[in-house]
Amino acid sequence: MSGVFRVGEAAYDDFMGRYSVRLAPLFADFAGVRDGDRALDVGAGTGALTAELQRRGALVTAAEPSPEFAGALRQRFDDVHQAPAEELPFEDGSFDVALAQLVVAFMADAPRGVAEMARVARTVAVCMWGVQEHELFAAIDRTAQALGSERGEAGARRYRTLDEIRDLLAPLGEVETAVLDISAPYDSFEDFWHALEGQVGPAGAWLQSMDDEQRARAREEMHRQLGSPSGAFTLTGRCYAARVSTDARSAPVPTSDTSTSSSDSTKST
Repeated sequence: MSGVFRVGEAAYDDFMGRYSVRLAPLFADFAGVRDGDRALDVGAGTGALTAELQRRGALVTAAEPSPEFAGALRQRFDDVHQAPAEELPFEDGSFDVALAQLVVAFMADAPRGVAEMARVARTVAVCMWGVQEHELFAAIDRTAQALGSERGEAGARRYRTLDEIRDLLAPLGEVETAVLDISAPYDSFEDFWHALEGQVGPAGAWLQSMDDEQRARAREEMHRQLGSPSGAFTLTGRCYAARVSTDARSAPVPTSDTSTSSSDSTKST
């Protein structure tokens, strides 16, 4: 897992938690998680998906490589292992379903990671934000371009499209896909900027690389790119999801007032 996530629980939740807690129910629905399932949350982070899986009655195990996040998870959940996706410390077939929410782009070896998930679980489900399809990341990209600066890790741009997510799971079997859209609120631009200053992920690393003058210019340009909000505002994000199941069980594709989704499936070749 990328070193850009060696941050505290509060910083991560302030930056991404407002999105991931809204995504978790949609992703769990798409993965087909049911009451009593043995579920593995891979790259569990600060536990947004772990909590959702537990809420719906699954028997949840969390695997997380970051020592900071693993420590935070242990304060809330009983079964937590500090381990990367590529080296899951579980026997074959230990779980009904293994899920990786917002993780595969940051795995050191994503094909190996999902193969490990398939080894330990009958159903594998993964999802990642698009970049230009998420208003947060798109605004950061436009700001970086306007300033003529580099942003983010090159590797973190992989698995950000429906085709890439589908192709990642295709070697495992028949792939089902979905598009999951969510919205998240900010109280003000100050709220947004404070979250960004937590230096989480590639966006945080980009901001951290600046001197004070560059950071002031970035703040001004970011405010403009977001439409110069003077009060509360909302940003939307699109997530691409895919799953493979060896027992061919089906689950409905989720819809809600604040999210939309669509699905298709493709036979692996």
